[in-house]
Amino acid sequence: MATTRSALTEGDIRQLLKGATADERAAAAQKLCLTIERTPLTDEEQALAAEIVRIMAADAAELVRRALAQTLRASPLLPRDVALKLARDVESVCLPVLAHSPAFTDEDLADIVRLGGPVRQLAIARRPLLSRTVTDALARHGTEKPVAAACANDKADFSEAALQRIIERFEESERVLQAMAYRQVLPIAVTERLVSLVSEEVRELLIARHQISPEAAMALAFGAAERATVDLVEQAGRTADVKGFVAHLNTSRKLTASLLLRALAHGHMTFFEWGVAELAGVPHHRTWLMIHDAGPLGLKAIYERAGLPARLFQAFRAGVDTYHSMEFDGGARDRERFQQKMLQRFLTSAQPAARDDVDYLLERMDEVTRSLREDTLAESA
Repeated sequence: MATTRSALTEGDIRQLLKGATADERAAAAQKLCLTIERTPLTDEEQALAAEIVRIMAADAAELVRRALAQTLRASPLLPRDVALKLARDVESVCLPVLAHSPAFTDEDLADIVRLGGPVRQLAIARRPLLSRTVTDALARHGTEKPVAAACANDKADFSEAALQRIIERFEESERVLQAMAYRQVLPIAVTERLVSLVSEEVRELLIARHQISPEAAMALAFGAAERATVDLVEQAGRTADVKGFVAHLNTSRKLTASLLLRALAHGHMTFFEWGVAELAGVPHHRTWLMIHDAGPLGLKAIYERAGLPARLFQAFRAGVDTYHSMEFDGGARDRERFQQKMLQRFLTSAQPAARDDVDYLLERMDEVTRSLREDTLAESA
């Protein structure tokens, strides 16, 4: 090992093997490890270096073993048997190696996840790359903090089954679910399941970042009830194709007059336009003109073309008129004031909606009015 010997004196090697104190042996170990790491070695020299490393790993002093682990933590020259030995050592020794060493096989890491406890699991979860073998082990055996760290690691390759298992195990853990939601890529089935579990803020991020099917959007609030669907229209429209969304609703016979009425009551004019266009079989741009810019008969014509019931026309007319009459001041409560006025027009129209719709509109108006009142009190205070 000529190159190594030229960089180390015989005294350095004696200091490593027989140093009087742990500090002296640790200093020699660090110097030798740096030389091994930085100096090109022949095969024979690598074999000799490996034997020297094994001597360090067997040193009784934690300080020496720590110097070895820190210096060779990411080195390809660390033998696998030494890496496994260090992985069973105390935390100050094992963690640098577990977090970085390429010496481990995926099966090694999976076994350590299964048997090693939360601290070792966390070090592995933060590695620069994680295979499915390792993430599957974390999904099965990892505790909350390591699993959250792995989910937050976009270099961790998860199978859909592993992600589903994590949701089953940690469906009440905001830390884990949020980390998963922030991943760059998620299978659609996982996204759809997450949407019903996370907070409103994280849900909005999920919908903005990942594709959500219409079925998932409708299922957010305990099934496919129309009232629940309306509450999702605005969010789903941020990433999903509104045209495709209403087409799906129509195919599944959920694009009803009642649904459109409730959507309009929420101020979802874009959804209303696309819904009418879908039912009428008329392109959206022509539908928009008939609703907004074709005089008083335009809305009635496209409404009838869509096959919507005559008894509800005045309610829709009131909603569209309210939309046109609104002036937005750019304030934080524009949407709430808009909804309040629209709901008032609905409830005072000449031909009010059916009893179920009226009850719903009253509930919604009460919510909006209460919200506005609370904001006004807060501002005055």
